Amino acid sequence: MKLARAIHFDESDQRVFASPARTGEWCISGGFEFSNWTEADLSGKARQAFANGWLGLETGGRVTFVAVTAVEPSEVETLTGLLAQHFVTYYGAPSPEAARPVAAEEIAQMTDLCEDHAPNTLLTVARELTEAGVREAFRVIEAQDAGLDQFAIHGDVEG
Repeated sequence: MKLARAIHFDESDQRVFASPARTGEWCISGGFEFSNWTEADLSGKARQAFANGWLGLETGGRVTFVAVTAVEPSEVETLTGLLAQHFVTYYGAPSPEAARPVAAEEIAQMTDLCEDHAPNTLLTVARELTEAGVREAFRVIEAQDAGLDQFAIHGDVEG
């Protein structure tokens, strides 16, 4: 099973996102945050998060690039719990138990996106508001021979 971790090549995410994700943090698209947004919501750092920010599952911060890497089922269970609690804290879900199926689906969508890519493949997301809601498009940047493993962090959630 594969998922994606936040990766930084420079300090730009520290400037463009109100709350940047940490390097190595597990990430998902997080487009659900913008489901009720309108053009009026799209300004400044919020616009940047909407336009191309992945959601860090530990901090709730945003990052521009993620790198595909292997994830253990036990880590996915832990991350599902973190996301379920995020839904309670920030979106009014009645309990982590009630939010868990939705959290599991969000993470499953991300594992599906990552599954066919080699480790250290980079992914970006681009969003736009349409009449039907938020549309997401993903870009894949294949790992080069230079070895992105020097940047991608592999480990566990507690690490």
